[in-house]
Parts: sequence; C-alpha cells; structure tokens
Amino acid sequence: MRKGMKHYLSVFARGAAMGAADVIPGVSGGTIAFITGVYHELIDSLRSCDHHALRVLWQRGPKAAWQHINGAFLLSLFGGILLSIFSLAKLVTWCLERQPILVWSFFFGLIAAASVHLLRQIPYWNPARTLLLLLGMGIALMVSEMRPAQLPDTWWMLTLAGAIAICAMILPGISGGFLLLMMGMYARVVEAVSQFQLLLLVPFALGCGLGLLLFSHVLSWLLRRFAAATMALLTGILVGSLKIIWPWKVTVETTLNRHGEVVPLRQEAVLPAQYSELVSQPSQLVMALIVCLLGMALVLALEFWAKRGDR
Repeated sequence: MRKGMKHYLSVFARGAAMGAADVIPGVSGGTIAFITGVYHELIDSLRSCDHHALRVLWQRGPKAAWQHINGAFLLSLFGGILLSIFSLAKLVTWCLERQPILVWSFFFGLIAAASVHLLRQIPYWNPARTLLLLLGMGIALMVSEMRPAQLPDTWWMLTLAGAIAICAMILPGISGGFLLLMMGMYARVVEAVSQFQLLLLVPFALGCGLGLLLFSHVLSWLLRRFAAATMALLTGILVGSLKIIWPWKVTVETTLNRHGEVVPLRQEAVLPAQYSELVSQPSQLVMALIVCLLGMALVLALEFWAKRGDR
C-alpha cells in the first residue's frame, strides 16, 4: 500500500524524538523507536542496504533500489534524527547543567514505563528467557560501572567511537551518548555538533554509517530467528539502564579532561535524603516525582500515537 505524506511526517516526528533521546548520555534512541513502533521497520530497512541493493540499482535503476531499501522511510526518520540532534544539542546540555535531577527524573520515568512496554511484547516466559532478561540487566549494570577513559580525538578514533556509539543507539537501554561519555568523547562530539566542525563530524559520521549497516544485520537476524529471546535480552538491558539514569548521584572521584577542566570520573547512586546530606542541596523530590510521572505519561501517549499514526 502506498504511504502518503502524513505517514512520513509521522516518521519524521518519531525520528526527532529519537534524536532528542540520543543527545542524552543515558537514554537510547532505540528505546524511543520501540515505543513509537518503528524499531523493526528501521532494522529491516537498514539490513536491506546491502549487496542486493547494489544489484537492484545496477539491474533495475535508482527508483527500484530506493524502494528496495525503503528509502523514503529512512530519509524521513534520519532527517528527524539529524535535525533534532543539531538543534537540541545545546539545549539539552544547558538543561543538564542547570536542572540535572529533573532531567534525569523525566527520563527515569520514561525508561521505567518503556520497560513495561517491552515486557508486554514477550508472549510468554520460560527459564531461558528469564535468564536472558537477567543477562541483559547484568550487561547494563556492568556498563554503568565502567570508568571513563580519555581517548585521543584523532580521525580514526572518532570513526571507531562513531561505530560503537551508533550500535548502542539502536539498542534499547544502552545509550550511545553514555558510551561516548565513557570513552571521554561525549563533550568533544557535542561541541563539534553544536559548532558544526566538519573535520571532526565527517569521520564520526563515517563510523556511525559503517556501524549502523553492520550491526543492523546482526540485530535483524536475531529478531527474525529468535524474536522473543532477543526481546527478553533487550528488555533486561533497558531495565538495567535505570541505574545509569538514577537522578540522585554523588561524585566520588574526579579527574581533569584534556582541557584542564574538573569532570566526574565515578559517581554513585544514593537515596534522595542521602543526596541532600552529602551535597547540601535540595533533593527536589516532589518535583522529581511529578516529572517522572510526566515521563511515564509520555510513553503512554507515544504508544497511543504509534497505534493511531499509521491507520
């Protein structure tokens, strides 16, 4: 069935929501893709960008190749992602600097509700799927304990960082922004995006493209052959990521970045009351709970939108 402009505007809006999430170091655009109902089409469309697409291009021309890779969908989605990333990079970092507890509370509610959404996608549970759920949680918790590194911003390292980050960006629960933070690349990449520094953006984008095409084949194969088991693992990763975005953290170790600025090296999650005692600042518990509930409500709204958007 031929899809009209309304459908692709809806896809563009979903891409914009994914891009906004990808800017946050701790929130995955893949989570938003799942909630809004475009995840499986995204993975399958990326998987189709292979040697078969080149054969179709050679034998039947550009129009057939464009249809083969679901080009209109990919263009709409990635157009929304890129527009959101380039327009929201400064705003998001500004919000995180000034109201970190409320920003993290909002996304904590969003991820918590999204975890329930993913759990509902699994038809039934057995010991193997339960084990995969626990394995996914363990992977996310292990990632949360990683110590930030300080890698050089050479072109080949930026390419590698882009490949690693983009793989995480299409995995619900594992944030590409968080992995960039762990590699010591997050601030540099956000600065390059906000200032449009092509010498840094081009190798990073090249890595993103290569990583996206390669990893999408792996994910597509898993989702086709072992759908429920893969969903159990991804859900576990999403649940485990709640530790990464817990709003109340205290810095227990700092370091100097390459610019000589003091940045957190290791943080520990604490209860709101402990946070107030340790840092002598209000925990903003009431507002945090309200914002958390707003995040949960947004997931419900996105689910409703996803069900009605393509009717």
